[in-house]
Amino acid sequence: MNDTGAAFLPGLELCRAFYAEAVRPLLDGAFPGLRHAAARVGPGSEVLGFDGERSVDHDWGPRLELFLSPTDAQQHGAAIDALLSQRLPKRFRGWPTHFEPPGARVRSMAYTDGPVAHRVVVTDVGTWSQRQLGFDGRGGVTVFDWLATPGQRLAEATGGAVYHDGIGELSALRAALARYPDDVWRYILACQWLRIGEEEAFVGRAAEAGDDAGSRVVAGRLVREVMRLSLLLAGRFPVYSKWLGTAFRTLPEAAGIAEGCRTALAAEHAGARQAALCDAYELAGEWQNRLGLAPPVDATRRPYFDRPYPVIGAGRFAEALLAEVADPEVAALPPVGAVDQYVDSTAALTEPRLARALMAAVRPAVQP
Repeated sequence: MNDTGAAFLPGLELCRAFYAEAVRPLLDGAFPGLRHAAARVGPGSEVLGFDGERSVDHDWGPRLELFLSPTDAQQHGAAIDALLSQRLPKRFRGWPTHFEPPGARVRSMAYTDGPVAHRVVVTDVGTWSQRQLGFDGRGGVTVFDWLATPGQRLAEATGGAVYHDGIGELSALRAALARYPDDVWRYILACQWLRIGEEEAFVGRAAEAGDDAGSRVVAGRLVREVMRLSLLLAGRFPVYSKWLGTAFRTLPEAAGIAEGCRTALAAEHAGARQAALCDAYELAGEWQNRLGLAPPVDATRRPYFDRPYPVIGAGRFAEALLAEVADPEVAALPPVGAVDQYVDSTAALTEPRLARALMAAVRPAVQP
C-alpha cells in the first residue's frame, strides 16, 4: 500500500503530469524536434480506469509508453533511456520514479540515491503492437486478428490515455481497434449466447438431482456469461475476471441485468436462481433487439423442452445473429467464438503467440 505519504490520484492523471512536467522537458532539451507519441496504454489497472489505493503496491506509478519512429527508436532509444535514468527526478508528486527490481515482470516503486530505473518504455508503434496484440495493427486488422486477441488485450490497447501524438500512428492504431467490425461483432455475440444456451437449464437440473452446490456453481458461471454478453452488447471488450464485475457495473444500460445477476447469486433456492437469470436474459435479449443487429427475437422465458426449467432459449438469439452475417469468412467459422470465449488459461491468454496458435489450431480457414 501507500507508505510514501503522497496523495493518491488516478494513475492516468499522474502519468499525464509526469509526461508534461518531467519527461517532455528533458526530451525537448536533449532532442529538440523529435517526433514522438506519449501514452499510458497496455497492462495496468489505471489503463482501464479501475486503480485505487491498493493499486500502488505494484506496476503503478509515474510511467509512460514513449513511441518514436522505428528509425528514431533504434537510433535514440538507448540515449533517451540513459537520459531519463540520469535526469528524472527521484520523486514526482511525492511518488518514486524508480522501480524495483529492474527488468522484472512485476515491479514496484522504490527509493534510490542512484540512477533511476524508470518505467518509460521507449518503442515504436509496430513493435508495441506486436508485443501487445501479436500482430502489427498498422497494416489493418484481419478476422483472424480480432478472434485471436483476448478482449483484455484489446481493452488495454484502446483504453488508457494518449498525452501527445506527434507521429499519428498510435492514434490511428487505436481507432482501428476501437470496435469489432459488425459481422465479427455478430459472430462473437452469437457465440456468447451459445455459451449461455449450453448451461441455462442446468441450474434447475443440478438442484433436482440433489446437487445444490453444483446448481450454485452453474448459476455463477451463467452470471459471468451474462456479464460478458452485456459488455459485448455495449460495444465494449470483455475484460478478465478481476475487473469483469467492475467493468459491468459501469454500463448504465445493464442496471436491470445486474439486479437479476445479484439475485441469482444470492438466491437460496434453485427456482429463484433460475427465475432471476431469466430476468437478466430477457433484458439482454431486448437490448439486442434494440441494436438492430438481427431481426427481433421474442425475449421471453419458456420451458426447456418438456422439462420444468425456465430458460430463454439462448440459441435463438445466436441463430438470428449468424443469419445476418454477410462476410463469407466469418460465416464459415465454427460457432465457438473468439479465443477468450473457449480458452480460460491465463498463461495462454496473456501470451499472444499462444493465443494465436490456439486460434490457428481450431480455425484453419482464417489462419493468417
